[in-house]
Amino acid sequence: MSDADDNKPSGRRPLSLNRSGSGTVQQSFARGRSKAVVVETKRKRVAAPGKEAAPAAKGKAPAGKAKAGESTLAAKARQLGLSEEELLARQRAIARARAEAAERDAEKKKAEADRVRRAEEEKRALEEKREREKREAEEAVARAAAEEARVKAEAEAARAAEEARRNKRDDEPRRKPAGDKPQGRRESAPTPPAEPANALEALGGRIKSKRPGGDAAGAAKQQQRAKTDTRRRGKLTIQNILDGDEERQRSLASVRRAREREKQRRQDTGTGSDKIQREVIVPEAISVSDLANRMAERAVDVIKLLMKQGQMVRQNDILDADTAELVVEEFGHIVKRVSEADVEEGFIAEDDAEETKVSRAPVVAVMGHVDHGKTSLLDALRSTDVASGEAGGITQHIGAYQVQLKSGEKITFLDTPGHAAFSAMRSRGAEATDIVILVVAADDSVMPQTIEAINHAKAAGTPIIVAVNKCDKEGSDPNRVLTDLLQHEIIVEAMSGETQAVNVSALKRMGLEELTEAITLQSELLDLKANADRAAEGVVIESQVDKGRGPVATVLVRRGTLQRGDIVVAGSQWGKVRALTNERGQQLTEAGPSIPAEILGLDGAPEPGEVFAVVDSEARAREIAEYRQRKQRDASGVVSGPGASLEQMMARLKQDQVQEMPILVKSDVQGSAEAIKQSLEKIGNDEVRARVIHSAPGGVNESDVLLAKSSGAPIFAFNVRANKQARELAESEGVEIRYYSVIYDVIDDVRGTMEGMLAPEKREDFIGYAEILEVFNITKVGKVGGCRVTEGVVKRGCGVRLLRDDTVIHEGELKTLKRFKDEVPEVRAGTECGMAFENYDDIQKGDLIECFDVVEVARKLED
Repeated sequence: MSDADDNKPSGRRPLSLNRSGSGTVQQSFARGRSKAVVVETKRKRVAAPGKEAAPAAKGKAPAGKAKAGESTLAAKARQLGLSEEELLARQRAIARARAEAAERDAEKKKAEADRVRRAEEEKRALEEKREREKREAEEAVARAAAEEARVKAEAEAARAAEEARRNKRDDEPRRKPAGDKPQGRRESAPTPPAEPANALEALGGRIKSKRPGGDAAGAAKQQQRAKTDTRRRGKLTIQNILDGDEERQRSLASVRRAREREKQRRQDTGTGSDKIQREVIVPEAISVSDLANRMAERAVDVIKLLMKQGQMVRQNDILDADTAELVVEEFGHIVKRVSEADVEEGFIAEDDAEETKVSRAPVVAVMGHVDHGKTSLLDALRSTDVASGEAGGITQHIGAYQVQLKSGEKITFLDTPGHAAFSAMRSRGAEATDIVILVVAADDSVMPQTIEAINHAKAAGTPIIVAVNKCDKEGSDPNRVLTDLLQHEIIVEAMSGETQAVNVSALKRMGLEELTEAITLQSELLDLKANADRAAEGVVIESQVDKGRGPVATVLVRRGTLQRGDIVVAGSQWGKVRALTNERGQQLTEAGPSIPAEILGLDGAPEPGEVFAVVDSEARAREIAEYRQRKQRDASGVVSGPGASLEQMMARLKQDQVQEMPILVKSDVQGSAEAIKQSLEKIGNDEVRARVIHSAPGGVNESDVLLAKSSGAPIFAFNVRANKQARELAESEGVEIRYYSVIYDVIDDVRGTMEGMLAPEKREDFIGYAEILEVFNITKVGKVGGCRVTEGVVKRGCGVRLLRDDTVIHEGELKTLKRFKDEVPEVRAGTECGMAFENYDDIQKGDLIECFDVVEVARKLED
């Protein structure tokens, strides 16, 4: 093969022993000589990740079998036992990892630099903000001081100008006497210089012109203008006609306008000498703008004054009474301090004069123990049947009725509940009545609620008439009742006392006339009178929210006459009386003293026992109601501070461990809701208790369901039902609604649930003794005691105590109980066994083992 053939281009590389990239070059020399020289060209290295161009290998490869022209990459791959592609992939991965690490380091450095820069910017911004606030405060104080200095300078200049003008006017003599003046029309006197409109104009009049000869030229022009001006100025009067040769005077309209401008300026600046002194009413808290309005001052001036005293305020900020008083005195006004409670002044009027009073019907409360026949006795008097309509046969809210006797006299009865939960209702019934009828069953005699009713009547100072009921029943003993009442200082007339006692039977209608005669006699002794010709006042007996009528309140008028259309305030609720109805549902036009009535039109259900009264305007009614609502919110939001004593700290720690059962109560009337709430809150102990999150009259609505859902509480509906929307929402949200008609069931259900919340009581039951006869060391088990059961039985997994010299040195559980090599559940007395303790090996020969079981006992709440 020739060299020419080697130099020919071809698709494949010619086989040659020459190095890669070598060639022959003909070199020429002088005198025609030439020489063939072998030239080797090196490949250019390409700088690529994971790839490098290797020069042609010189000599033989290390393996001894490298082909001519093999690259370094191929040789390296063969050395590592990899292919060129695998080696390239490995080199790329290494380069990529290095690049990612460098990129992460750069990002970290950048993030750190950004954090430092942001911190510096925030610090610089905070410093700038503080400097700016400080500068603004200083500028505000400086502006206020400059404004005050400017106002004082203007006032001084105005007063100086006024005095100069007054002195000039007094010293100016008349030119001619009136008798020397020519007849006919005279030329008016020249107008004196006009009164300056403000202080700057007065000061400007005394400033000389900077131009030479400016004052002389101005004076000459003014004199020339006065000579040539022949127009008449001012009002045409006889004095003007007689004084025609004198200089013209300024017109009255111009003087009046100037005075008005000066007066307005003085009012704006607040430095006038004719400032009006006002009586400013200052309540306990008042805003800056309201205080400025009451003083007829600008709010800006009030803010400036407070800024001078070091207080930075705005127009809507609230000032206390002391600060407001200082501001009013600083402005020169008279302060009148009032309390917020003054809004209720005159709400309840004083007692009426005796000559205006007329006789009224007595108000009688029927009280006594549950199921002693109170409602049945009232039914017999009213010839109606109300007891059958009460759920469970007990009265669960106060009923107000009026009975007319055959003689024409009227008696108003209040039927109060006898259950222990309705103590507050009985208390209100005793306070709102004139006479208390204490109903005592002849077969039961004096019971707990009987004693409670006696205490309520004594606390209210109300006379008592004892009605011994169920006298027709077998085994009844009326004398026993009268004897038992002696223990509570109730002495009847038969025992030389002052209390009347009547034996009655509500079932057979016996002794009813004697009872009514006793009530009439007692009312005559009390000489009950009231003024009917005045605005009505009374007490709220009961309230509820009716679905069709809205809030309904049962009220008892004590004095005055309640009419349809009156504006009534009852507790924290107010409204206009839209309708008046009696206990039979009949419409009334008015209700006089001692007449119970239901009123419609209030904006909410008032609390039973609240006093109601008629006011003269809606504004006053709204003001009183808002004040009382605000007091209720403040009272409910008061949180007592943490105590400093050890006892208070322990009490708080105990309180934190108390489990609470949240409950939402809705009832037919407000009194029942209040009674249920009080009864449920009495249930519980130091570990569990019930918490009524909301109680109100009316049916269950969607808002009640949402509140119960957020609080995790069930809804107890007492004599009310949930509407369709509330039922669907309760089902979707998983809120339980329970319906009740008897208060006993409510209390029993809550008590049972709370008893389930109590942690069970753990009690130990002794089961046996065992004595250790020998101790064995067993691999993977530890020490095992060879024992004999001396008493009772030993069970696997029971609790054990290790006794040494009658001293307990360990208490734990039994891990192993074996009989020979078998694990057994129990071993009885007289039998030997092997025993090992859980996580305890310190046992010795002669130790005694006491075995016991731990039993959990469910706990009960105490009544």
